[in-house]
Amino acid sequence: MTDKTEKNTPAVVITGGGAGIGRGTALHFAGRGWKVAALDKDAKALAELLALLPKGRLLAIECDVGKEDPVRDAFESIADWTDGLDLLVNNAGIANPKSGPLEDLTLEAWQGWIDASLTSAFLCSRAAVAMLRKRAPAAIVNVTSSRALQSEPETYGYAAAKGGLFALTHAMAVTLGPDIRVNAVAPGWIETGPWQKEADRTDPDHSKRAKEQHLVGRIGRVEDIAEAIDWLAGEKSGFVTGQQLVVDGGMTRLMQYDA
Repeated sequence: MTDKTEKNTPAVVITGGGAGIGRGTALHFAGRGWKVAALDKDAKALAELLALLPKGRLLAIECDVGKEDPVRDAFESIADWTDGLDLLVNNAGIANPKSGPLEDLTLEAWQGWIDASLTSAFLCSRAAVAMLRKRAPAAIVNVTSSRALQSEPETYGYAAAKGGLFALTHAMAVTLGPDIRVNAVAPGWIETGPWQKEADRTDPDHSKRAKEQHLVGRIGRVEDIAEAIDWLAGEKSGFVTGQQLVVDGGMTRLMQYDA
């Protein structure tokens, strides 16, 4: 059992914390002196993350956050580790949005996208509420997607899960305030290759055309999302709740026509 956190040390739970945006966000908050609990199905990714942080800074829990019993067990461990939470980041999800043709999409595959993003956010938020209220004012930040606003072909389950997650965001904000503010970050094209576990790590070289699709002239970085989450969790956004912050370099504002 891990020693309980000092009451003045902020604590955050990050789902899908082993790789990608979750890993970057975990390192961001750990770098600010926070205690970080990272939940992920990938034990290898969690072990690599654990090795990157000072002893005692990270609580790594292997957990399928789309399932009720593992979530319950995980938050029991978290309750032994910290006296309350300042922030929950519901980041877990299936990275690949493509499902293939609608007529071939199985219910099992559909449910996989829904459970990974939407059901997991419900289960973890429900489990975390009492701990968040202990540290009020506290925050929940849900990681949705620009695909909650617009779609690519054959992304039915992913888009529905992320759109539903924003609806859950404002529904929770209405009920959980003023003790807990609830907001969402909607990433656009974020390059997560360098933030994967070693076996999956890549460092892509993006084309000029790919960069020009963004009004800021570049692909998004994991750090962009971590900073947005940090802002939504902090005092400077204290008058913001029930909102979705789109962080996409302006990509969803650029109308494109092929000549």
